[in-house]
Amino acid sequence: MKVVVQRSKQASVTVEGRVTGEISFGLVVLVGITHEDTIQDVQFLAEKVAHLRIFEDEEGKMNRSLVDVGGEVLSISQFTLYGDCRKGRRPNFMQAAKPDEAKMLYEAFNEALRAKGIKVETGVFGAMMDVKLTNHGPVTLIIESKEN
Repeated sequence: MKVVVQRSKQASVTVEGRVTGEISFGLVVLVGITHEDTIQDVQFLAEKVAHLRIFEDEEGKMNRSLVDVGGEVLSISQFTLYGDCRKGRRPNFMQAAKPDEAKMLYEAFNEALRAKGIKVETGVFGAMMDVKLTNHGPVTLIIESKEN
């Protein structure tokens, strides 16, 4: 499992002209799931995202977590995070989980964050989405549940 975390001042996702998720302050999290992922990967990354210290304290140091600052999450399913571009010119998505399996783990990830008291907004799994965000910092991190 792999997530791209972007610290955001504001963000929204639109599907077919309709806003399906919107946050005012927190993290935009692009979520990629591979066929080897388990509920343990979900729990690991939900814990990491909730408690990653990437928000400034009163001294301007990145020392506070999403939970500490009361931030929100805009979670977007993103199978293209497992696109392999090493050969040819067209990405190979063989490492991405099948949709049914990925959807179950993606929803479990969102629920794990909610269980930590975090407001989670989402796009629509498998849909074509337009994501808008103001990346604050900018701060963007890639976190994986397993080593490559």
